[in-house]
Amino acid sequence: MKQGTILINAYTQRESELYQPKRLKEELEKLGVSVQIKRNILPAGLADANVVSEQFGDFCVYLDKDRYAGALLEKTGLRLFNSAAAVAVCDDKMATFAALAGEGIPFPDSYFAPLCYSDQPVSTELLDGVAARLGYPLVVKTCYGSLGQGVFLAENREQLFALARKLQSVPHLFQKFVASSKGRDVRVIVIGGEARVAMLRTSNGDFRSNIELGGKGTPYEIDKTLKAVSEKVARVLKLDYCGIDMLFDGAGGYTVCEVNSNAFFGGMERVTGYPVAAEYAKYIVKVMYD
Repeated sequence: MKQGTILINAYTQRESELYQPKRLKEELEKLGVSVQIKRNILPAGLADANVVSEQFGDFCVYLDKDRYAGALLEKTGLRLFNSAAAVAVCDDKMATFAALAGEGIPFPDSYFAPLCYSDQPVSTELLDGVAARLGYPLVVKTCYGSLGQGVFLAENREQLFALARKLQSVPHLFQKFVASSKGRDVRVIVIGGEARVAMLRTSNGDFRSNIELGGKGTPYEIDKTLKAVSEKVARVLKLDYCGIDMLFDGAGGYTVCEVNSNAFFGGMERVTGYPVAAEYAKYIVKVMYD
């Protein structure tokens, strides 16, 4: 019997997050796979110097970002969609850009903030150096975060220093602001290495375009450039499935903003009518059973 598990965050309650596992379960079961949805509550651990885990079946659609659970489950031989390593790289925005560097993939100039383990004043040399390289306004992002949270715009030196003080003990980065894409971006869904569907997201007032922050979505045609960049990102990061947020570079091309290994697809399905869950389910079944 074909069996699989969808693992979700232990504390997930929002409907936008629960939609994803429900839809995937529905589509996988249409293809003859028995599926259970589990919360990430003691799915695996270490006992007697070995990995012990619950029963997951043939595979696990890993919809959490917990790097420990993913790594332990893979040690048991379980196939994860996406892999623990791919999820971990995408969860850390600076690690994502480091992995993409040197691969011919465009993304905004970025500098990481050194970790601070004390209450020392923020480094003037650091922040003035960042501003000299990136100019104002510039983007300040926490390395971990989703749904547009933890992303700020520093319009001047005073705002930059205030943000740096606020985030001093939190991993974060500084990034060049892409003015040509203010308040708009393109979300592309890539499944099995193929760019399948895209949505233009626009905001009326915020420099961020996330739908969760009030942005509007409309269908967007995938052109050759968007297809090539998106598929190369997924290939370099070894992702079975992802949502890639692309900014308009002002010269007819695109630059990578973020890569989401567990991108929500409820908005994409509603806006475009494309059956993301069904296509992802078909891909999983093909990989596992063909």
